Amino acid sequence: MSLNETPTAERIHIGFFGLRNAGKSSLVNRITGQEMSVVSDIKGTTTDPVKKSMELLPLGPVTIIDTPGYDDEGRLGMLRVSRTKEVLMQCDIAVLVTEHREMYAAEKELLALIQGRDIPYIIVFNKNDLRDAEETDDADTVSVSAVSGEGVEELKEKIASCMKGHEKQIRLAADLIEPKDTVVLVIPIDSSAPKGRLILPQQMVIRDILEAGGISVITEVEGLRDTLGSLKEAPSLVITDSQVFGKVMKMVKEDIPLTSFSILMARYKGFLDEAVRGSESIDSLKDNARVLISEGCTHHRQCEDIGTVKLPKWLSEYTGRQLELSFSSGHGYPEDLSVYDIVIHCGGCMLNDKEMQSRMKAAAAVGVPFTNYGTAIAHMNGILSRSIAPVMGRSSKRS
Repeated sequence: MSLNETPTAERIHIGFFGLRNAGKSSLVNRITGQEMSVVSDIKGTTTDPVKKSMELLPLGPVTIIDTPGYDDEGRLGMLRVSRTKEVLMQCDIAVLVTEHREMYAAEKELLALIQGRDIPYIIVFNKNDLRDAEETDDADTVSVSAVSGEGVEELKEKIASCMKGHEKQIRLAADLIEPKDTVVLVIPIDSSAPKGRLILPQQMVIRDILEAGGISVITEVEGLRDTLGSLKEAPSLVITDSQVFGKVMKMVKEDIPLTSFSILMARYKGFLDEAVRGSESIDSLKDNARVLISEGCTHHRQCEDIGTVKLPKWLSEYTGRQLELSFSSGHGYPEDLSVYDIVIHCGGCMLNDKEMQSRMKAAAAVGVPFTNYGTAIAHMNGILSRSIAPVMGRSSKRS
């Protein structure tokens, strides 16, 4: 990703679904203007979800996802169908491609899944070049020909209309400060930090502060005391990496608002309230409790990795319990969460809002507490109330 490119998690995700040979891949290629997916008359040509990030007018930055046919068969076919279901967790908009008005059972099942997840959708009647075009006035249907391009512009307009009223309103940090306010950012540079760059939440917060007209002052933990002492006035806000909460809270006076990148990300993704409630469940964990620690990215593990090393250590020390730990990363999130006693997730900067919301709801559906690194660490350090105070007065919902 280039420095000026919109992060994948910030793009609108549009998934194309349907049966084998419904023309999904041909339609995706027509919309993107590229040979993004292999097209063939052989059923099941698309064997894995294929993604393409692009600008799609009038929407802007999007990620287009072509999926395997939902009616695939056999052992491998079932795995492909499972991957298609995973894509549903990420989608802001679903495009269901079919050849006919009367849907087959698999298409009805797929539509029910889309509707069950409250995903805005469009039903596309494809292959108008092989039959008479059918006029429709329905807001959620359109007839197209992926071969000739007929109806494709109308489809783009309908896709854009799906997002009206769903625009993201919440900011990462801009709504917490006034222009010319000073914000101190505590960013550790250690063995687990990415070499030569800042992690995405840090980049995003700095950009948000700049857009709000604020002043970012960046320091490592070791320089925080001197940094605070050098300021003529106390900062309006201190934002720290969660893993150094224990050190930072001792240096920042109680009257200075303090929070973390991870807590800001939980609010930004729309699950802070749930994360706060979930963090309190750490106190009730028993011996052999099953804990799922989940990350949205697949970075190379370091010796001081927060998810697989530091967090397990802190959990063990705080609870005094022997815990059974499981780990997941990337889009590989377990389907059955009922076997766990708690899910502790990263901030989700590499996952879009829809996927984070889906993960949270999947845990809630089976009564499993769901929290994230920042709120869990703040809770274990005894400063959860203080760390959420700067943001809980603001809405963590989307208008």
